[in-house]
Amino acid sequence: MQVLIIGGTGTLGRQIAKKAIDSGHQVRCMVRRPRNAAFLQEWGCELTQGDLLFQEDIEYALKGIDAVIDSSTSRPEDPRSVYETDWEGKLNLFRACENSSVKRVVFLSLFAAKRFRSVPLMDIKYCTECLLSESSLDYTILQGVAFMQGVIGQFAIPILDSQAVWISGTASPIAYMNTQDMARFAIAALSKPETIRKSFPVVGPKAWTSEELIQLCEGISNKRARVLRVSPFLIDVAKTMVSFFEPTLNVAERLAFADVSASGFPLDSPMDDTYQLFGLDPSETSTVESYIKEYYDLILKSLRDMEADLSKEQRKKLPF
Repeated sequence: MQVLIIGGTGTLGRQIAKKAIDSGHQVRCMVRRPRNAAFLQEWGCELTQGDLLFQEDIEYALKGIDAVIDSSTSRPEDPRSVYETDWEGKLNLFRACENSSVKRVVFLSLFAAKRFRSVPLMDIKYCTECLLSESSLDYTILQGVAFMQGVIGQFAIPILDSQAVWISGTASPIAYMNTQDMARFAIAALSKPETIRKSFPVVGPKAWTSEELIQLCEGISNKRARVLRVSPFLIDVAKTMVSFFEPTLNVAERLAFADVSASGFPLDSPMDDTYQLFGLDPSETSTVESYIKEYYDLILKSLRDMEADLSKEQRKKLPF
């Protein structure tokens, strides 16, 4: 198939692009900054420059396309509100699909978006799901949770570097998933007509609390964690303060995700039927344990190699 990927330079989008190429599809990626997407060209993707806020860019990108996979979302450094970059962009994209011959759409949404509509991005994901359900498109919606890549920045690195690990509220158990595994579902959906006009939670093998992740990282790294608990009240104060100033509105929207991660609501779902329907083997899905162990093994080996070439005084200045 000729597949257009929206959000191909993102953490998830690049994995979808790579998996699509490996599966034999012809891949085109619409990107805002082609210079930042050179790696996609090296993999074999065709690039077209465009922005979802401009209808003519979308129409040009859709020419000759059989299916669209949308994994795009605004970035933390984006100066505009997610209601502008994400919601208006989704309206433009799916209206353009309806007006063209492109009917097959795979949309990457968020698990429990309807429950947490107070979070701007969750609200947009839920509204987009409703938009698709009312459209004439042959959509498949994949509702993901947090990715394992985030565990590295939030837990693995701070613990290894003897920095504080911040957690708040009643931490929700989260079934983290590797972006590579989410990409497998996105590409598999293209060849599974039985997934059309349906939604599927797509989550990892096990839901982990913050405390369990800290214990796991401690055990693998042989380092003790410094844990700091932040009051949900302080997070609410921070959201209120930054929302007073327009340039920090995006920060307030991002802080709102604390309402999800500290809600105590399990971000998890049974997956047996989903694996069977998509024709995927659950034993090939990454586990958090193997993911963190592989990361620590790689980092510690690099540090040992680095130390071998340093003097005693230089070793004392290493960050870990």
